Amino acid sequence: MTTELEWKNPNAIVSCKWLHDNLNSPEIRIYDCSTYLHYRDNDPSLPYIVESGRKKYEIKHIENSSFMDLHLDLSDEKSPYRFALPKLEKLAKKFKKLGVGSDFHIILYSRNGAQWSARLWWMLRSVGIDHASILDGGFKEWEQNDLPTSQTSLKYAPSNFDFTPKENIFVNKDVVINAIGNPDSIILNSLTADIHEGKNPRYGRRGKIPSSKNIPFHELLDKTGKFKPIEELAKIFETNKITKDKKIINYCGGGIAASLEAFVLYQLGFENIVIYDNSLHEWAAIDQTLPMENN
Repeated sequence: MTTELEWKNPNAIVSCKWLHDNLNSPEIRIYDCSTYLHYRDNDPSLPYIVESGRKKYEIKHIENSSFMDLHLDLSDEKSPYRFALPKLEKLAKKFKKLGVGSDFHIILYSRNGAQWSARLWWMLRSVGIDHASILDGGFKEWEQNDLPTSQTSLKYAPSNFDFTPKENIFVNKDVVINAIGNPDSIILNSLTADIHEGKNPRYGRRGKIPSSKNIPFHELLDKTGKFKPIEELAKIFETNKITKDKKIINYCGGGIAASLEAFVLYQLGFENIVIYDNSLHEWAAIDQTLPMENN
């Protein structure tokens, strides 16, 4: 007997058609959360320059959408690590100021990969917002369907929600250290195979966190940038022996690609999922005492 697979939370992914049909609903608030990484060669101390997507938002964006600036507004500016999560109480205040509230269905989209939307999705979840969705295919899919865009920047009125922090979503290096060689945990690298295998020194010391497995995040999306069918996604994790009885610790360079992988695992029904927030920026580049495995 075959069991048909279903998303754990089908409402956490919405199509462009659905958004277009609900575009003028007072119950939804839409946010562009695009960020760009301009990669640099031969300088692990600064592997990329981060660019906010705000300029591109101001040129053209989905009608009725506002902008969330992950780089300049929603990351901890005092941290030495890129995109580090702020204190959750401070993050909640920032989201409220942007108009995120419990009365609204929050729609997140990005222009250059669902990983940026997934990062914001988990950040919202960490402060108690569960009614949020990722736009499947993002702005690229929206434009290809010739759906309404605007050049008028929009700021939503501040809103409110009950701050119910989930402290266990984003974890630090101590959790990762304790998971190395632990049969109850799987450490999962979302970066490309060349970085995982030690062929690319982008983040400093070559290689991977010891005992970690690798599923590059782009393998979870099709050529258009939409999520692959659930059966294909389940097969990818099954083939790599990623099982629901384990604690899955997701990492990448700075906690962005790992958020996409964690989101797919969540949708596949995995329960014990965390994201190593500082990822290889801390592990490979800054803290030289942490062990690296190079194969």
